[in-house]
Amino acid sequence: MNQLFVKKLDRIRNGGEVRVLDLFAGCGGISLGFQSAGFKISAAVEIDEFAARSHALNFFPASEREKHDTPVDITKVDPDELAEMLELGEPDSAIDVIVGGPPCQAFARVGRAKLREVEAHPEAYIHDPRGNLYLRYLAYVKAFQPVALMMENVPDMLNYGGHNLAEEVCDSLSHLGYDCQYTLLNAVHYGVPEMRERMVLMAFAKEVEANAFFPGPTNRHTLPRGYEGSRQVALQTIIENYREARQQTLFRENTYFVMPPPAGPALPPAVTAREALEDLPPVSDHLNGKLKRGARRFDTLIPYPERDLSGLSDYAKLMRTWPGYENPDGVKDHVIRYLPRDYDIFERMRPGDQYPEAYQIAVELFHEKLRAHNRKHRGARIEAGSKEYAELFQQTVPPYDPDKFPNKWRKMEADAPARTLMAHLGKDSYSHIHYDSRQKRTISVREAARLQSFPDGFLFAGTMNPALKQIGNAVPPLLSKAIAENMMRELTGGAENGQDGA
Repeated sequence: MNQLFVKKLDRIRNGGEVRVLDLFAGCGGISLGFQSAGFKISAAVEIDEFAARSHALNFFPASEREKHDTPVDITKVDPDELAEMLELGEPDSAIDVIVGGPPCQAFARVGRAKLREVEAHPEAYIHDPRGNLYLRYLAYVKAFQPVALMMENVPDMLNYGGHNLAEEVCDSLSHLGYDCQYTLLNAVHYGVPEMRERMVLMAFAKEVEANAFFPGPTNRHTLPRGYEGSRQVALQTIIENYREARQQTLFRENTYFVMPPPAGPALPPAVTAREALEDLPPVSDHLNGKLKRGARRFDTLIPYPERDLSGLSDYAKLMRTWPGYENPDGVKDHVIRYLPRDYDIFERMRPGDQYPEAYQIAVELFHEKLRAHNRKHRGARIEAGSKEYAELFQQTVPPYDPDKFPNKWRKMEADAPARTLMAHLGKDSYSHIHYDSRQKRTISVREAARLQSFPDGFLFAGTMNPALKQIGNAVPPLLSKAIAENMMRELTGGAENGQDGA
């Protein structure tokens, strides 16, 4: 029996606060969920400048922010150094829970393709140092000796170069005195208006005698074929026959994996994009010439439309009234990209349309403009093959090959959850074109935050592009909160602990 684990657990079960260290913290999606479930966010490690500032801005008082908003490279800072920098005391007695997700780029298949281009080697992604950051996570676990931990990542972590990193992590944790399980959870089943599949790994010190490692779903939604296919690929290293396994749980031997908890038909339906976004102010500056190129700063308050709270969806009410992040007035980060070529394309796209449909619409718009010009200027017609013809085509039609980039654009459906928000939101937002055709635009920073379940009172450091990147990289706080509430029940033996959640 590990006496340090026993001591920490006794303190928690006698009402002591549960102190969390968030590794690879980003702007704080996991931290927010754990804070809302009653945990104390004691420290975080994050290398990105803007994300580190956002985390400090939201989780520490002004008097402590300077200490916490400095970017930290976990590959260069050892646990002892971090504890000294942040004045935590001795590492093995300073923290009760470690959470976090090593950057997923090296695990994700899209990242592998990019690395292959760089190194011209079919297995180049295995040599990406980012793929070894989970080893740094384990080094911090060894030093801080938490009584429980959570690691999240993309499902591809289960099939990385033909082997399963989650199994390796669990095997290491087992030797360190932990009971460990991992599974795949989709955020849409936990009240998030977004289909976002994540690998979630949970470990408890054996002294906890944990029973439930994962929370049960709160919402039902049938995932589209693409999500089911990705899940099947990820599980190839675990399950002999995925189709049969869903019925019979036919696992390979000696795995720490457990099947995801089912989201049964009796549960309420998933939160839709309309329920998540409908109460936010419409955006029209881009349609009347008031929107210009340049960085989008969050310095102008846009009031909410006058409307009684009782008329809002339950989700919208939560986003405005999340305890500790209440926001009764309006939003400052409801800003969008300047994309004048594409507004008319956005308007004509139908819900669910992707880039091939958008490209065809653009070609139709081009021919309409060409005919209108030639009718109006009969003496100066634009002929096929001319310079003017090419210029008009370029001004109207996006340059990407629709056969090579079928998923580059997508118009959201109002009455369904959004598809996964990706980190490349920081570079373009075409994957999430607003469902309201009258607004002719991609989603705003605040709408992206809403879809990820960040409340309106949560602040993002930097301008539009860094904020969108932070949001796209984050773990949805409501998913994190469900995981955290389950962990809190196990750590306290079912006793109440900490503050009320959202």
